[in-house]
Amino acid sequence: MTAPTLSAPPVIALLRDLVAIDSTSGSPGEAAVLRRVAAEFEGVEEARVAFAPGADGEPTALLVSPVVVGADRPLLVFASHADVVPVTDASAWTHDPFSSTVVGDRLYGRGASDMKSGLAASIVAVRDLLRQGAPVALAVSTGEEVGCLGAPAVVDLLAGLRVGAVVIPESTDGQVVLGHRGALWATVRTSGVAAHGSTPERGHNAILDLVTVLGRLDDLPLSSHADLGRETVNVGVVSGGSVPNIVPDVCEARIDLRVVRDDVDELVDWWRGQPEVTDVRVDLDLAAVWTPRDHPWLAGLDAPVSEAPASYFTDASVLVRSLEDGVPVVVWGPGDPTVVHTVDESVSVEAVLRAVEQFGHVGGRWAVEH
Repeated sequence: MTAPTLSAPPVIALLRDLVAIDSTSGSPGEAAVLRRVAAEFEGVEEARVAFAPGADGEPTALLVSPVVVGADRPLLVFASHADVVPVTDASAWTHDPFSSTVVGDRLYGRGASDMKSGLAASIVAVRDLLRQGAPVALAVSTGEEVGCLGAPAVVDLLAGLRVGAVVIPESTDGQVVLGHRGALWATVRTSGVAAHGSTPERGHNAILDLVTVLGRLDDLPLSSHADLGRETVNVGVVSGGSVPNIVPDVCEARIDLRVVRDDVDELVDWWRGQPEVTDVRVDLDLAAVWTPRDHPWLAGLDAPVSEAPASYFTDASVLVRSLEDGVPVVVWGPGDPTVVHTVDESVSVEAVLRAVEQFGHVGGRWAVEH
């Protein structure tokens, strides 16, 4: 990593340090990011830092909260994630993906937009707000990019604390996004009878059974939401058979349903009710998230409110199931959604600086009102 210049604002120096850590999902870099975040609160007497250990003993989530918070003072929580998606071909990048190179107003690197810029801005804002006695907190998870795996640990860390509002500082180009669809990922299996490929009539082809099932996708009982839009289905992976001269006895499809409902039993039951299907495994069940446009808290946010929901899901899908009814959750961060997960991912330096100011303003207002 090129060393930050002495004139670099603290949040940009911090962001460069975070981007320089290869925290690809499932790698040791995730825990390294959590420890780097914790180091930013050393010496902050008003901050309590807690880790949630994973099965291997490494931290899987982090919560920074006030040492003392009154029972009548709900917390404004900024919830980020530490992991990034893999770099598949570093040679395709103009700059090394973990060099955190700055050119003009852009800082380049894997995770610059998704979502280490939002994380860095949250760290700086929350640290300053805690020193002022504000009831704010910072949560950081791991494994978000592979199904929000660390978010349940964040829920555990928040147990016993009253949460009043949540900001997910994902890539929204500075707009306040009021929610997104949830996700139901399922593995659907059909089973047949193996036989020699030259005598297929002696067997039963599991692949053909699955093809028959997929031909009924238009019959899926998909719903719509006035703001989140219509539910969708994508057949992302199909696997079956081994060689051409054997009738396949097993075939599986991995299905991605983006949902606007919280109870997905009807959808799961549809798959299980297909006569050719022998097994359905739910791999991921994430809730839809939506904060009404007329929620009074939104009026105090220093940013435009998006007309559209986010296309992706976030840790909010896990967090909302632990919150009291009516707690607002928004997705709002400095990252550029057009470059997320791409070669030469980058973020605007100016946008990151603006996010620190905005988060500080919102947290200060929260402290006055709560």
